[in-house]
Amino acid sequence: MQTNNRVAVITGGASGIARATCLGLAREGVKAIGVVDVSDDVFKACEEGNRNLEREVLVPFKGDVTNTEFRTSVYAEMVNRFGPVHICVPAAGIVRDALAVKIDQHGKAALYDEHLFRKVIEVNLLAPIYWAMEMIGTIAEDRAARKLGRWEPEEKVQGTIIFIGSISSAGNRGQISYATTKAGLEGAESTLTKEAMFHGVRCAIIHPGFTDTPMVQQMDQKLVREKILPLTQLRRLLRPEEVADAILFMIKNSATSGALWVDAGWHPPA
Repeated sequence: MQTNNRVAVITGGASGIARATCLGLAREGVKAIGVVDVSDDVFKACEEGNRNLEREVLVPFKGDVTNTEFRTSVYAEMVNRFGPVHICVPAAGIVRDALAVKIDQHGKAALYDEHLFRKVIEVNLLAPIYWAMEMIGTIAEDRAARKLGRWEPEEKVQGTIIFIGSISSAGNRGQISYATTKAGLEGAESTLTKEAMFHGVRCAIIHPGFTDTPMVQQMDQKLVREKILPLTQLRRLLRPEEVADAILFMIKNSATSGALWVDAGWHPPA
């Protein structure tokens, strides 16, 4: 898909992979990018990015990605200012790791906190799906307004959604909630792929390995050095820009579908 003069929305855009993706898309000529994050850092990130890019392309939005009113207001503003949104990378996510079942000091089984599980599902699974569907809706409405029905190949691809999965979608110790949500995104991607192409919108999913982001930086670094890096062929963390490059490839190459694993050769033990 041609990225020049297109409009994008990216969640989690104040840092990490999402921020690198915002900057990469801006360099590819995207007209405007709605940069969404729950942190105040989103304003500084956009200000710095626009200054370095030497144009006003990054538009900050602070809010909770699980909030319906916030989501619809972001899309409404982007559409009103720039037109239909063509690219969506719903990258915001959280990690709340713990064993699914463990025995406490009294010999009783303690189950993973159900409230935490629901929170991870809200942020990592439901929110990305609805940000993606909202984007499809902007294109579908625009096509309907122009009296266009089913998309035809001669029109060229109208939009692209890239979900952020994880190597943990294949299962990982201590990540019952996180792994479940990332695996769930595969089902959403497969379903939207079949539905959204009616409107000319492609969907795909990328599964990054352990990446040098604030999320991984908050982990026990001794654990990272001893239990993660030795199981990675590159024996280092991925850089956010490396994952962003893969996302840009998936956006621009319309023949790319399904899943792409950007895992640096990660091979966890059984």
